[in-house]
Amino acid sequence: MIKRLCIFGVGLIGGSLAMALRKAGYCDSIIGCSRQESHLQQARALGVIDEYTTDPATAIHQADIIFLSVPLGAIRGLLEQIRDVLPPDAILTDGGSAKTCVKQAAEAVFGELPPRFILGHPIAGREKSGVDAAIDSLYQQRKVILTPTQTTDKRALATVTEMWQATGAQVNQLGVQEHDQVLAATSHLPHILAFQLVSTLANSSITENIFDYAAGGFEDFTRIASSDPVMWRDICLQNKTAILDRVDAFEASLSQLKAAIQNEEADAILATFTDAKEARDRAMKVR
Repeated sequence: MIKRLCIFGVGLIGGSLAMALRKAGYCDSIIGCSRQESHLQQARALGVIDEYTTDPATAIHQADIIFLSVPLGAIRGLLEQIRDVLPPDAILTDGGSAKTCVKQAAEAVFGELPPRFILGHPIAGREKSGVDAAIDSLYQQRKVILTPTQTTDKRALATVTEMWQATGAQVNQLGVQEHDQVLAATSHLPHILAFQLVSTLANSSITENIFDYAAGGFEDFTRIASSDPVMWRDICLQNKTAILDRVDAFEASLSQLKAAIQNEEADAILATFTDAKEARDRAMKVR
Protein backbone atom coordinates (compact mmCIF):
# COMPACT_ATOMS: atom_id res chain seq x y z
CA MET A 1 0.00 0.00 0.00
CA ILE A 2 1.34 3.41 -1.01
CA LYS A 3 0.63 6.37 1.23
CA ARG A 4 1.81 9.09 -1.13
CA LEU A 5 2.78 8.64 -4.77
CA CYS A 6 4.54 11.39 -6.70
CA ILE A 7 4.37 11.23 -10.48
CA PHE A 8 6.59 13.37 -12.66
CA GLY A 9 4.92 13.57 -16.06
CA VAL A 10 1.22 12.80 -15.74
CA GLY A 11 0.62 11.69 -19.30
CA LEU A 12 -0.44 8.34 -20.75
CA ILE A 13 1.99 6.20 -18.74
CA GLY A 14 2.02 8.11 -15.47
CA GLY A 15 -1.68 8.89 -15.65
CA SER A 16 -2.62 5.27 -16.33
CA LEU A 17 -0.50 4.15 -13.36
CA ALA A 18 -2.31 6.61 -11.12
CA MET A 19 -5.73 5.52 -12.37
CA ALA A 20 -4.95 1.81 -12.01
CA LEU A 21 -3.64 2.20 -8.46
CA ARG A 22 -6.61 4.34 -7.49
CA LYS A 23 -9.01 1.75 -8.90
CA ALA A 24 -7.22 -0.98 -6.94
CA GLY A 25 -7.40 1.08 -3.74
CA TYR A 26 -3.64 0.80 -3.50
CA CYS A 27 -2.71 4.45 -3.00
CA ASP A 28 -3.90 7.03 -0.47
CA SER A 29 -2.86 10.19 -2.32
CA ILE A 30 -1.25 11.10 -5.62
CA ILE A 31 0.55 14.31 -6.48
CA GLY A 32 1.57 15.19 -10.01
CA CYS A 33 4.38 17.43 -11.18
CA SER A 34 5.43 18.78 -14.56
CA ARG A 35 6.50 22.02 -16.17
CA GLN A 36 3.09 22.62 -17.78
CA GLU A 37 0.52 23.66 -15.19
CA SER A 38 -2.29 23.34 -17.74
CA HIS A 39 -1.52 19.63 -18.11
CA LEU A 40 -1.63 19.19 -14.36
CA GLN A 41 -4.91 21.06 -14.10
CA GLN A 42 -6.36 18.72 -16.68
CA ALA A 43 -5.10 15.68 -14.77
CA ARG A 44 -6.72 16.89 -11.57
CA ALA A 45 -9.97 17.77 -13.34
CA LEU A 46 -10.08 14.22 -14.70
CA GLY A 47 -9.55 12.82 -11.20
CA VAL A 48 -6.22 11.23 -12.11
CA ILE A 49 -4.32 13.05 -9.35
CA ASP A 50 -5.35 14.62 -6.06
CA GLU A 51 -3.06 17.64 -6.22
CA TYR A 52 -0.24 19.09 -8.24
CA THR A 53 2.73 21.41 -8.22
CA THR A 54 5.26 22.60 -10.75
CA ASP A 55 8.01 22.58 -8.11
CA PRO A 56 9.89 19.24 -7.99
CA ALA A 57 11.16 19.78 -4.43
CA THR A 58 7.62 20.34 -3.17
CA ALA A 59 6.29 17.38 -5.15
CA ILE A 60 8.49 14.75 -3.50
CA HIS A 61 7.89 15.94 0.07
CA GLN A 62 6.75 12.93 2.15
CA ALA A 63 6.45 10.73 -0.95
CA ASP A 64 6.78 6.97 -0.51
CA ILE A 65 7.33 6.31 -4.21
CA ILE A 66 8.49 8.74 -6.87
CA PHE A 67 7.70 7.68 -10.43
CA LEU A 68 9.62 9.37 -13.24
CA SER A 69 7.53 9.36 -16.41
CA VAL A 70 9.27 12.08 -18.40
CA PRO A 71 11.18 11.89 -21.71
CA LEU A 72 14.52 10.13 -21.35
CA GLY A 73 16.39 13.30 -22.19
CA ALA A 74 14.83 15.04 -19.18
CA ILE A 75 15.74 12.40 -16.57
CA ARG A 76 19.13 13.76 -15.55
CA GLY A 77 17.92 17.34 -15.13
CA LEU A 78 15.02 16.17 -13.00
CA LEU A 79 17.27 14.06 -10.78
CA GLU A 80 19.53 17.07 -10.28
CA GLN A 81 16.55 19.11 -9.08
CA ILE A 82 15.44 16.58 -6.46
CA ARG A 83 18.81 15.15 -5.36
CA ASP A 84 19.33 17.34 -2.30
CA VAL A 85 15.74 17.10 -1.02
CA LEU A 86 15.06 13.44 -1.73
CA PRO A 87 13.40 11.82 1.32
CA PRO A 88 15.80 9.16 2.66
CA ASP A 89 13.19 6.39 2.67
CA ALA A 90 11.61 7.27 -0.67
CA ILE A 91 11.77 4.82 -3.55
CA LEU A 92 12.61 6.13 -7.00
CA THR A 93 11.45 4.28 -10.10
CA ASP A 94 10.82 5.14 -13.73
CA GLY A 95 9.01 4.04 -16.87
CA GLY A 96 11.64 4.82 -19.50
CA SER A 97 11.92 2.68 -22.63
CA ALA A 98 15.73 2.46 -22.31
CA LYS A 99 17.55 1.67 -19.11
CA THR A 100 21.30 2.16 -19.64
CA CYS A 101 20.84 5.89 -20.14
CA VAL A 102 18.71 6.21 -16.98
CA LYS A 103 21.29 4.28 -14.97
CA GLN A 104 24.06 6.53 -16.31
CA ALA A 105 22.05 9.68 -15.55
CA ALA A 106 21.54 8.53 -11.95
CA GLU A 107 25.22 7.69 -11.57
CA ALA A 108 26.19 11.12 -12.90
CA VAL A 109 23.89 12.87 -10.41
CA PHE A 110 24.29 10.69 -7.30
CA GLY A 111 27.76 9.24 -7.91
CA GLU A 112 26.20 5.78 -8.11
CA LEU A 113 22.85 4.21 -8.87
CA PRO A 114 20.97 4.65 -5.59
CA PRO A 115 20.00 1.26 -4.12
CA ARG A 116 16.39 2.45 -3.82
CA PHE A 117 16.18 3.54 -7.47
CA ILE A 118 14.39 0.70 -9.23
CA LEU A 119 14.81 0.99 -12.99
CA GLY A 120 11.64 -0.12 -14.74
CA HIS A 121 9.75 -0.17 -18.00
CA PRO A 122 6.05 -0.99 -18.51
CA ILE A 123 5.61 -2.65 -21.91
CA ALA A 124 2.32 -0.97 -22.60
CA GLY A 125 1.14 2.04 -24.48
CA ARG A 126 -1.23 3.48 -27.02
CA GLU A 127 -0.71 5.51 -30.16
CA LYS A 128 -2.34 8.40 -28.29
CA SER A 129 -0.47 10.45 -25.69
CA GLY A 130 -1.36 12.80 -22.89
CA VAL A 131 -3.38 12.35 -19.72
CA ASP A 132 -6.67 12.33 -21.62
CA ALA A 133 -5.48 9.08 -23.24
CA ALA A 134 -4.78 7.44 -19.85
CA ILE A 135 -6.90 4.42 -18.90
CA ASP A 136 -7.01 2.37 -15.71
CA SER A 137 -6.71 -0.92 -17.63
CA LEU A 138 -3.56 -0.07 -19.61
CA TYR A 139 -1.35 -2.46 -17.65
CA GLN A 140 -3.79 -5.35 -17.31
CA GLN A 141 -1.97 -8.55 -18.40
CA ARG A 142 0.89 -6.46 -19.79
CA LYS A 143 4.52 -7.02 -18.94
CA VAL A 144 6.54 -4.65 -16.78
CA ILE A 145 10.29 -5.16 -16.85
CA LEU A 146 12.40 -4.24 -13.83
CA THR A 147 16.18 -4.18 -14.19
CA PRO A 148 17.74 -4.51 -10.73
CA THR A 149 21.51 -4.46 -10.25
CA GLN A 150 23.72 -6.13 -7.63
CA THR A 151 23.32 -3.13 -5.32
CA THR A 152 19.52 -2.87 -5.58
CA ASP A 153 17.66 -2.72 -2.28
CA LYS A 154 15.58 -5.92 -2.20
CA ARG A 155 12.75 -4.38 -0.16
CA ALA A 156 12.46 -1.47 -2.56
CA LEU A 157 12.43 -3.93 -5.46
CA ALA A 158 9.64 -5.91 -3.79
CA THR A 159 7.64 -2.71 -3.19
CA VAL A 160 7.84 -1.62 -6.83
CA THR A 161 7.02 -5.16 -7.96
CA GLU A 162 3.89 -5.16 -5.77
CA MET A 163 2.91 -1.72 -7.05
CA TRP A 164 2.90 -2.92 -10.65
CA GLN A 165 1.16 -6.15 -9.75
CA ALA A 166 -1.62 -4.06 -8.20
CA THR A 167 -2.26 -2.60 -11.68
CA GLY A 168 -2.74 -6.10 -13.11
CA ALA A 169 0.68 -6.23 -14.75
CA GLN A 170 3.02 -9.22 -15.02
CA VAL A 171 6.41 -8.25 -13.62
CA ASN A 172 9.63 -9.68 -15.09
CA GLN A 173 13.30 -8.93 -14.55
CA LEU A 174 16.11 -8.43 -17.07
CA GLY A 175 19.61 -7.05 -16.95
CA VAL A 176 19.99 -3.42 -17.97
CA GLN A 177 21.86 -4.09 -21.23
CA GLU A 178 19.70 -7.10 -22.08
CA HIS A 179 16.60 -4.96 -21.69
CA ASP A 180 17.92 -2.33 -24.08
CA GLN A 181 18.89 -4.91 -26.70
CA VAL A 182 15.57 -6.74 -26.52
CA LEU A 183 13.50 -3.55 -26.66
CA ALA A 184 15.57 -2.17 -29.52
CA ALA A 185 14.50 -5.21 -31.54
CA THR A 186 10.88 -5.60 -30.46
CA SER A 187 9.75 -2.02 -29.86
CA HIS A 188 12.20 0.63 -31.00
CA LEU A 189 12.90 -0.76 -34.48
CA PRO A 190 9.18 -1.29 -35.30
CA HIS A 191 8.40 2.29 -34.32
CA ILE A 192 11.27 3.61 -36.42
CA LEU A 193 10.08 1.61 -39.42
CA ALA A 194 6.51 2.84 -39.01
CA PHE A 195 7.57 6.47 -38.70
CA GLN A 196 9.90 6.22 -41.69
CA LEU A 197 7.36 4.43 -43.90
CA VAL A 198 4.74 7.12 -43.31
CA SER A 199 7.34 9.84 -43.84
CA THR A 200 8.48 8.24 -47.09
CA LEU A 201 4.94 7.93 -48.42
CA ALA A 202 4.00 11.45 -47.31
CA ASN A 203 6.84 12.77 -49.45
CA SER A 204 6.21 10.38 -52.33
CA SER A 205 5.94 11.63 -55.90
CA ILE A 206 3.58 8.79 -56.85
CA THR A 207 0.40 10.68 -56.01
CA GLU A 208 -0.62 13.50 -53.73
CA ASN A 209 -3.51 11.38 -52.44
CA ILE A 210 -1.56 8.22 -51.71
CA PHE A 211 -3.14 7.72 -48.28
CA ASP A 212 -6.62 7.61 -49.86
CA TYR A 213 -5.66 4.23 -51.28
CA ALA A 214 -4.21 2.75 -48.09
CA ALA A 215 -5.73 -0.57 -47.03
CA GLY A 216 -6.14 -2.14 -43.60
CA GLY A 217 -2.61 -3.49 -43.59
CA PHE A 218 -1.24 0.04 -43.83
CA GLU A 219 -3.39 1.17 -40.92
CA ASP A 220 -2.31 -1.80 -38.79
CA PHE A 221 1.38 -1.41 -39.54
CA THR A 222 1.56 2.35 -39.16
CA ARG A 223 -0.70 2.81 -36.10
CA ILE A 224 2.35 3.34 -33.89
CA ALA A 225 3.55 6.18 -36.10
CA SER A 226 0.94 8.29 -34.28
CA SER A 227 2.99 7.94 -31.08
CA ASP A 228 4.65 10.89 -29.34
CA PRO A 229 7.52 12.10 -31.60
CA VAL A 230 9.43 13.72 -28.72
CA MET A 231 9.47 10.52 -26.73
CA TRP A 232 10.67 8.50 -29.70
CA ARG A 233 13.33 11.03 -30.62
CA ASP A 234 14.76 10.64 -27.12
CA ILE A 235 14.60 6.85 -27.31
CA CYS A 236 16.57 6.88 -30.58
CA LEU A 237 19.24 9.08 -29.05
CA GLN A 238 19.42 7.37 -25.65
CA ASN A 239 19.43 3.77 -26.91
CA LYS A 240 21.47 4.57 -30.01
CA THR A 241 23.93 1.66 -29.98
CA ALA A 242 21.36 -1.10 -29.59
CA ILE A 243 19.00 0.52 -32.10
CA LEU A 244 21.72 0.92 -34.74
CA ASP A 245 22.65 -2.76 -34.32
CA ARG A 246 19.03 -3.72 -35.06
CA VAL A 247 18.80 -1.28 -37.98
CA ASP A 248 21.96 -2.78 -39.50
CA ALA A 249 20.56 -6.30 -39.11
CA PHE A 250 17.26 -5.27 -40.67
CA GLU A 251 18.98 -3.53 -43.59
CA ALA A 252 21.00 -6.69 -44.29
CA SER A 253 17.87 -8.84 -44.18
CA LEU A 254 15.91 -6.42 -46.36
CA SER A 255 18.75 -6.38 -48.89
CA GLN A 256 18.57 -10.16 -49.13
CA LEU A 257 14.84 -10.01 -49.76
CA LYS A 258 15.31 -7.23 -52.31
CA ALA A 259 17.83 -9.37 -54.18
CA ALA A 260 15.49 -12.36 -54.11
CA ILE A 261 12.70 -10.25 -55.64
CA GLN A 262 15.07 -8.74 -58.21
CA ASN A 263 16.26 -12.20 -59.26
CA GLU A 264 12.75 -13.68 -59.12
CA GLU A 265 13.82 -16.30 -56.60
CA ALA A 266 10.33 -17.47 -55.73
CA ASP A 267 11.45 -20.19 -53.30
CA ALA A 268 13.60 -17.74 -51.30
CA ILE A 269 10.77 -15.20 -51.11
CA LEU A 270 8.29 -17.86 -50.01
CA ALA A 271 10.72 -19.23 -47.40
CA THR A 272 11.21 -15.75 -45.91
CA PHE A 273 7.49 -15.08 -45.66
CA THR A 274 6.69 -18.57 -44.36
CA ASP A 275 9.36 -18.37 -41.66
CA ALA A 276 8.06 -14.97 -40.61
CA LYS A 277 4.43 -16.13 -40.46
CA GLU A 278 5.29 -19.22 -38.42
CA ALA A 279 7.46 -17.23 -36.00
CA ARG A 280 4.74 -14.64 -35.43
CA ASP A 281 2.02 -17.24 -35.04
CA ARG A 282 4.09 -19.03 -32.39
CA ALA A 283 4.78 -15.79 -30.56
CA MET A 284 1.10 -14.78 -30.53
CA LYS A 285 0.09 -18.20 -29.16
CA VAL A 286 2.53 -17.78 -26.29
CA ARG A 287 1.02 -14.40 -25.48
